Amino acid sequence: MTATGADQEAPGGTTRAYWWWERRRGVALDVGLALVSALECALEGVEFAGDTGLPVPLGVLFGLLAGSVLVVRRRWPIAVVLVSIATTPAEMGFLMGLVGLYTLAASEVPRRITIVLAGMTFVGSFVVGYVRLRQSVSAHADVDFGPGDWYIPLVSLFMALGLTAPAVLFGLYIGARRRLMESLRERADSLERELSLLADRAEERAEWARTEERTRIAREMHDVVAHRVSLMVVHAAALQAVAPKDPAKAVRNAALVGDMGRQALTELREMLGVLRSGDALVPGPVGRVPLASVGRVAAEAAVVVVEDGPRLCEVEALVAQSRDAGMAVELSVDGESRAYAPEVEQTAYRVVQEALTNAHKHAAGAKTWVRLAHRGAEVAMQVENGPADGATADAGLPSGGNGLVGMRERVLALGGVFVSGPTDAGGFRVSAVLPEGGTAV
Repeated sequence: MTATGADQEAPGGTTRAYWWWERRRGVALDVGLALVSALECALEGVEFAGDTGLPVPLGVLFGLLAGSVLVVRRRWPIAVVLVSIATTPAEMGFLMGLVGLYTLAASEVPRRITIVLAGMTFVGSFVVGYVRLRQSVSAHADVDFGPGDWYIPLVSLFMALGLTAPAVLFGLYIGARRRLMESLRERADSLERELSLLADRAEERAEWARTEERTRIAREMHDVVAHRVSLMVVHAAALQAVAPKDPAKAVRNAALVGDMGRQALTELREMLGVLRSGDALVPGPVGRVPLASVGRVAAEAAVVVVEDGPRLCEVEALVAQSRDAGMAVELSVDGESRAYAPEVEQTAYRVVQEALTNAHKHAAGAKTWVRLAHRGAEVAMQVENGPADGATADAGLPSGGNGLVGMRERVLALGGVFVSGPTDAGGFRVSAVLPEGGTAV
């Protein structure tokens, strides 16, 4: 099926198809052109019948049939042009020839076929015009009118060009314009699909960033709260046990519980302050947070946590707190201590902290060893506890099962190695190795 482009440039979709027409407007246009062409050919058929000696009704019928072929111009433009070429000697079908050439040039028919048929139409029009002009000049030879030899060929040439060139050129222009519009429409549809995909991916990345930020905040909250509160519970249990027997020790334990509570509140206040500032940075309805805002809040929160977070040099104080809580813990350091990237020191501290917290929870009264090793371009840490002492009462600390997961996530995020598991002696061991620069993966 071919199309001129006139019906495809109109906006709006098609409501119903009629054979090869896509719109009712196309049906009305082609039927109207066919009626006008049939009437034109019928009138010209009268003169044709007179010139050839045929009966007039036969000439009129021939003209009606030939002119009505224009109704199929969209489906078979080549056939319409061939019929117009065939009727050129009968000097009928001028409208059919013009519309047929326009439709042919605007359609998807190969250009070589268009050129050949346009050339045939031009030659036919030139020959018929030349013969008719010569006959007319010869018939008026007695009149004082003596055109030169150039008159008949030149007028015939102009007539032939007028019957072919405008229709072909206009059809080529309309066809090129239609193809351009189709190309632009396809590109617009493709761009819309790409933008939709990009929007979906951006939303996915925003959701991923929100999830990562929630996970990071949950991990920080766990590290801040779990250790402090665990020690507070242990001290509270010891306070309850020794209060009747040793009031002085009970007073010391109560002071330790107060100090740990204040430290936990301070760290929580700092983290909640970061979250409040993050809320100010991320306006808008809940659940539709822009990716840039999520990233900005996450970056600020991460910077604050890293800059204000604990350092590796504070591990000794951390171990001392566990000793004060009644744990038998030893600390050994191999190699020369030096400064590392802030995120490395914070992660190393959190690993030791969480491992000691787990020892308080799951191995009450067990002896624990904390080992730090500074070697080459990395720092290693290991926390190992023995089996629980059955003589020591369990403090009844709850466990959410997220401690080891958080440690592993922290270490792997910096490109380190994390291993944990039970020992042959019935205890538990946590080991981690972090690169000196804390290269993220």
